[in-house]
Amino acid sequence: PLRRTPRSEAGLDTEAIMGEPVTFYDVVDGFAFVQLGLDGYVGYVPEGALGPADPAPTHRVTALRSFLYPEPNMKRPNGGYLSLGASVTAHECEGDFLRIGPGAYLFAAHAEDVGHRRPDFCGTAERLAGTPYLWGGRTSLGLDCSGLVQLSLLMAGIACPRDTDMQEAALGEALPPGLDGLLRGDLVFWKGHVGLMLDADRLIHANGHHMTVAVEPLREAVARIAEKSFGAVTSIRRLPRIAA
Repeated sequence: PLRRTPRSEAGLDTEAIMGEPVTFYDVVDGFAFVQLGLDGYVGYVPEGALGPADPAPTHRVTALRSFLYPEPNMKRPNGGYLSLGASVTAHECEGDFLRIGPGAYLFAAHAEDVGHRRPDFCGTAERLAGTPYLWGGRTSLGLDCSGLVQLSLLMAGIACPRDTDMQEAALGEALPPGLDGLLRGDLVFWKGHVGLMLDADRLIHANGHHMTVAVEPLREAVARIAEKSFGAVTSIRRLPRIAA
């Protein structure tokens, strides 16, 4: 968790994913003040969450979640988990496991070469359907709307800002107003909210109404959101097509 102030009860702004580089500035009351390398977010993380920089990552986690084990044995008590998108350095392969650190083994089939990309970012988002909504979340344990978009695009190798306003300014090209003629992968923005089109009619988005990553008809979502929360759609944007 990356928090606004050096307190465990402070608001959660975002999260750092395992293996993400950070710039360290200071320590205050057991919290390190850092800047995330992926999107430039600044805030406080528990000092114990930081470690020395590893050699260049070799693998990225592709399972929604994968456990870490003290030995290459799935029957051993696990020592935590890694989320989809976490990057690790594999030092060697022992049977079905990658050794990613002293006493830290990851099931090899739950990761792939860090250079591999999954261009169907909507497919990644669909895998995350049902994930609980979490304000500031950007892991498979909990996601907010922009975290879902960022994580899905990350797995496709597409750089993506963290917040909806920055995503709206940076991603793709604006389409003419209206809800007709939309394609899989189009991004629908409201003031403070974003979702991904799965086809011409269905939207997937992490939202506080369902408190989950949900799929629903776009027009139903637009009507409800206009009435109850974020107002009208501010733009719809289309990313360049990615070769599979």
